[in-house]
Amino acid sequence: MHVGIFVEERRRGTSEATAFAEALELAEASEAWGLDGVWLGEIHFNPWRSVQSAPMNLAAFMAARTKRVRIGMAVIVLPLAHPLRIAEEVATVDHLSQGRFDLGIGRSGGARTYDRLGVAYGESQARFEESLAIMREAWKGERFDYEGKFFTVRDTVVSPTPVQKPHPPLRMAANSKETFPWVGRAGLRLFVGLRDVDLPELRVNLEAYRQAWREAGHPGNGDVCLRIPVYAAPTEKEALEEPRENITYFFERHQELTRTRLGRSDTGPLDRHEARLAKLKAMDYDEILEKRVAFGTAEQLKERLGKLTSSLGLDGFIAELNPGGLLPMDRMLRTLRILTHEVVPALT
Repeated sequence: MHVGIFVEERRRGTSEATAFAEALELAEASEAWGLDGVWLGEIHFNPWRSVQSAPMNLAAFMAARTKRVRIGMAVIVLPLAHPLRIAEEVATVDHLSQGRFDLGIGRSGGARTYDRLGVAYGESQARFEESLAIMREAWKGERFDYEGKFFTVRDTVVSPTPVQKPHPPLRMAANSKETFPWVGRAGLRLFVGLRDVDLPELRVNLEAYRQAWREAGHPGNGDVCLRIPVYAAPTEKEALEEPRENITYFFERHQELTRTRLGRSDTGPLDRHEARLAKLKAMDYDEILEKRVAFGTAEQLKERLGKLTSSLGLDGFIAELNPGGLLPMDRMLRTLRILTHEVVPALT
């Protein structure tokens, strides 16, 4: 089982320099304490939330500061850049990390970022598919041509080629119910989270992914990695009360993001966004604890994460240590220490 952490949030009140320094500190602690991976996000034009607007650069620097832990993207937003450029950067980081790079890919639900970069969000799915096809050809290191709706490639060879063959492991993020079977048919590993869906919805979506995987003739039953907020403390009272403000703020912020999709015709069905917003608004802390997070003592986390692994058929999970950005660094490191020293050994 793969166990990693997700590093994206900028803690409230910290400088940009501190945000980068803390990301590196978490990566080094993850390596020292035996974690499998450190995963980075891609966030543009939102400095209050994150400084990771150029995560490939940060990934390369993290790779230089570590020796064993894998560095991953969760995720690179393919439609926002030229696929040949992404292919080059991915292969470069794969070399610099000596084959320790994982590539998470997706479209993102942040339509306003598309607006600012002059890319039509309504084209994101088609652009994503073209980009992925071009990147896979580029990584072969041979001359190729490609003719698509958005990109044309003529007589082009990309260098370097990845260390990992045929390319770094690909993992795709999915939120909408239509995306899950697409990922299954494509034979891609899957990233899932509990921001837009709760656990009951996720179970249905995972069955659609696995059914599409099998029907497409791929071996096995797919590969699913869950990204989930995790908080660990010595006592149950601390574990439940200390992260309350942080996770409540996170889902309040996610309400605002969901609300921005209501007035658009290019982000999916309006009734779906309205239903998600209504569910988020009605959700209290007890429901968050039940359906969206893993908070508790070491013993409680062993039980919680163990049950999630078996019931969802997980191949790994990625812990979000500070999803709202309000927790101090010492609390994040405490969660990471308890997770790596006490919880993970009982799960693997």
